Amino acid sequence: MSREKDLFDDSTMSFGEHLEELRKRLILALLGLTVGVIISLFFSDRVMKTMEIPVKNALARYYKILNGEEDPGVEFLNNLNPWKKPKGEKAKPKVVPEDTKEAVIKTIDVQIDGRELLNALHEIEPSIPKAPPNAKPFSLTLTIAEKALSQIIPLPPTALSLVALTAEEAFMVYLKVALVAGLMLSSPWVFYQMWLFVAAGLYPHERKYVYIYLPMSLFLFFGGAIFCFFAVIPFVLNFLFDFNIWLDITIQPRLTEYVSFVVILPVMFGISFQLPLVMLFLERINVFNVKVFREKRRLAILAIAFLSMILTPSDPVSMMLMMIPLCLLYELGIMLCTWQPQSKENPFDDGKTTLITKGK
Repeated sequence: MSREKDLFDDSTMSFGEHLEELRKRLILALLGLTVGVIISLFFSDRVMKTMEIPVKNALARYYKILNGEEDPGVEFLNNLNPWKKPKGEKAKPKVVPEDTKEAVIKTIDVQIDGRELLNALHEIEPSIPKAPPNAKPFSLTLTIAEKALSQIIPLPPTALSLVALTAEEAFMVYLKVALVAGLMLSSPWVFYQMWLFVAAGLYPHERKYVYIYLPMSLFLFFGGAIFCFFAVIPFVLNFLFDFNIWLDITIQPRLTEYVSFVVILPVMFGISFQLPLVMLFLERINVFNVKVFREKRRLAILAIAFLSMILTPSDPVSMMLMMIPLCLLYELGIMLCTWQPQSKENPFDDGKTTLITKGK
C-alpha cells in the first residue's frame, strides 16, 4: 500500500502555524494603521478641502450651464426623448435677438431719477447736456441678458459648498476621512505585512517574488487611486450634474454622500488595478499559464464587467471607466507573463521519491 507524498510536508507550515502567522501580521498591520490614522487626524482638514475640488468645479460648471454660459454634455438626450415634442410636430426655432448672442432675455422695470441718469451720461459723453433742475423721475425699462445678470449678481458663498444636514455630520465625516487617509499613509506597511503572510506559505525559490511585487503593488494601487480622483470622478460628476439639468432637477450635494463616493471609488480602483500583478504572481507559482489567460479572455472580460458593476456607483459612466482600464491591464498581465516566461520545470519536484511503501 502506498500514498503520494504531501508536496507541502518539507516546505510549508502547519495549519496552526499559518493561523499564528496570520494573527501576527494582522496585529502589526493594525498597529501601523493606527499610527497612520493618528497622524492623519492633524491634516484631515486639508485632505477634505482637496477632496472638495472636483465637486466645486462641477458645481461651478453646473451654474454656468444654468446661466447659459456653457452647453451641457447630455444635450444629445433631447433628440432621443420621444416625449419632448409630439410626433409630426416640428420644434419651433428659438427667436433670440442678435445683440444678445443666444442669451436668455429678462426684462426688469427700474425707477431711475432722470437728473442722475443724464448727469451720469454727461460725465461719460460731454456732448450730452446735463439734466435741468426741474427734471422729474421717470420709469425706464431695462432689458438685461441673463448672462450679464449673473455677472452683476454673484452666487451666494454657499452655492459651491457641500451641505451637512445634522450637527454631528461634519465631525463623523472628518473621522472617516482621517481613517481613509491613515490607510493610504500606512498602506506600504499594510501591504508589506500582507505579502509577508503570503511569503510564509511559499517555497524559498518563490519568496523572492514577494520583494519584487511589493513595489509594483504599491505603484498600481496609488496609480489606480490617482487615476480615479483626477480622471474618473470629475468626468462622472459632470455627467451626473448634466443629467440632472436635463431632468430639471436642482442639485444640492450632501457632505456624507459625496465623501463616501470620493473615498470608496479611488480605493476600489486602487485594489482593482492589482490585476496584472495577481496574474503574474499566479503564473509564477504555476497556478495558471499564459495559454490559459489567452483562452479565457472572453470569460475574464465578462468577470471584469461584473466586477466593475459591483465596485462602482450605479451610473454606467463610472462602470465603463473602470472596465476599460481593467481590460487593458488584463492584456498587460498577459504581456508581463510572456515577457519572462516561467520555467517549465516543476517547482514542487525536489528530486526525492514521491511514493512510500508501507510494510505489512
